[in-house]
Amino acid sequence: MRRAHPRERDPVTGPGHYLAAERMLSSARSPQGRGEEEMATLAAAQIHATLALAAATAMNDSSGGMGAYDYDAWREIVSVHSPRPVTP
Repeated sequence: MRRAHPRERDPVTGPGHYLAAERMLSSARSPQGRGEEEMATLAAAQIHATLALAAATAMNDSSGGMGAYDYDAWREIVSVHSPRPVTP
């Protein structure tokens, strides 16, 4: 079976990467210590967090910042005062 090229899949947005990292970090907290699976989850969370940071930085350009739609999407994810969506 052929693997889908990354560009053939649905892209993950910056806020989606942030939410994925947050979920992975919360699922990796184990009182039993750090096994291989948990370390892999933490590594994947770091990748998502880095991609979220890159997206936020790129969106906040020198031409006046990010647009209202993108700002609202980020605010929805990172705000403690608004509900978070179920899927990234």
